[in-house]
Amino acid sequence: MLEPHPLEGKTALITGGAARLGAMSTRFLHAAGAHVIVHYRSSSAEAEALQAELEAQRPGSVTLVQGDLLDFAYLSRLVEECLLATGQLDILLNNASNYFPTPVESATEAQWDSLFGVNAKAPFFLSKAAAPALRETLGCIVNMVDIHAERPNLGYPIYSMAKAANAMMVKALARELAPEVRVNGVAPGAILWPEGEAGEKSKHHALPRIPLARAGRPENIARTVLFLATSEYITGQIIAVDGGRSIQQ
Repeated sequence: MLEPHPLEGKTALITGGAARLGAMSTRFLHAAGAHVIVHYRSSSAEAEALQAELEAQRPGSVTLVQGDLLDFAYLSRLVEECLLATGQLDILLNNASNYFPTPVESATEAQWDSLFGVNAKAPFFLSKAAAPALRETLGCIVNMVDIHAERPNLGYPIYSMAKAANAMMVKALARELAPEVRVNGVAPGAILWPEGEAGEKSKHHALPRIPLARAGRPENIARTVLFLATSEYITGQIIAVDGGRSIQQ
């Protein structure tokens, strides 16, 4: 039976943790007792609002760190900032992502570098930088993957390829960092859509293809992140939280 605050005394770093799925995952990890270190790039207002919300519940329990994950030198500094804040690191949630279309006929090298940089390169090298600290605490890494790592999204080939690399990273690092560090992933399906017309089109296209016939909620993802963060005998696994979309023809 799960204790009321299973992460009490632990520190969790959440990249892109100020908004959308990252913010909800931050809330769940915090509610479980963790000191949360919320990384953000440009969402300063959202980060400060989230910090105020959570510290109203538990003062001094949130640290904000700002930086660009595409800045390779920043990744090791980010881990150093975490250790300066609490002296330890128990959970790394590689949540930060970017997502935009790259039709083959118009795809550019800059788009490749951006999508692979945030979705594959940064999580890998941040995990590398965090590994010594995570080994000390017998900690874990959770990657935010995507069902499109296995089923490419039409019009988004580079994103789909980058998330496929992210999915393989889960399995590869689970072997490389064992036995001290567990590595798992969550693959969201239809949870949040982009704002505006593009989002409405995506929703109209996706919902009929979901066996459960409804979209999920951010809480569904955050609850799975927490499950993996507290499951001591699971590693190298990716849980699809997609209403069955990944098994649909």
